[in-house]
Amino acid sequence: MTTLVIGANGQIGKQFCELAQQAGAPIKAMIRDEHQAEWFNKRHISTVVADLEGELEHAFDGCDNVVFTAGSGPHTGPDKTLMIDLFGAIRAADIASRRGLSRYIMVSAMRAEQPLDAPENMRPYMAAKFAADAHLRQSGVPHVILKPGRLSDEAASQRFASSFEEAGDNQISRANVACALLHVVQMPNIVNQEYLLLDGERPISDVIS
Repeated sequence: MTTLVIGANGQIGKQFCELAQQAGAPIKAMIRDEHQAEWFNKRHISTVVADLEGELEHAFDGCDNVVFTAGSGPHTGPDKTLMIDLFGAIRAADIASRRGLSRYIMVSAMRAEQPLDAPENMRPYMAAKFAADAHLRQSGVPHVILKPGRLSDEAASQRFASSFEEAGDNQISRANVACALLHVVQMPNIVNQEYLLLDGERPISDVIS
């Protein structure tokens, strides 16, 4: 079962792709242009050129699952948030629905359901995640929504928590999110579930099972 990775060239996406390749999990990395292919080619990871703001559907050819870990990034404006984090995620869900994919695994955000409680500069992003998650739930596609907290660049501890009370903080490393994604991809029986993810003390199998 091949997994299309949307957002493969991002910070979480690259780490997930490398973990999946090492684990023998078949993936196809979606990139925006051929200039991004070198990193993946060196690791013998298959790529496809497609664009969340343009031609997209062909990227799904031969894929059974999709991981959505794309993001417009902190240095873009609300226009890119709308087109990538919201409309891009919705387009991907609609394609997954039409093609009858087995699962859509979404990297969302902790407290995405409460955009007005976020810092002002994060509210458009949280609103986009809120709406994209809602669309995915209604799409009919079997899905898993991961809701990581504030992202850091720490190394993977492979230890997790599932609540702020348990973790004592709202942080998780991007490397740990990548580990969680691999766990979900390797557990095809997990469907229509949502998980909050934070750095903690438990193995991922205790948090996502």
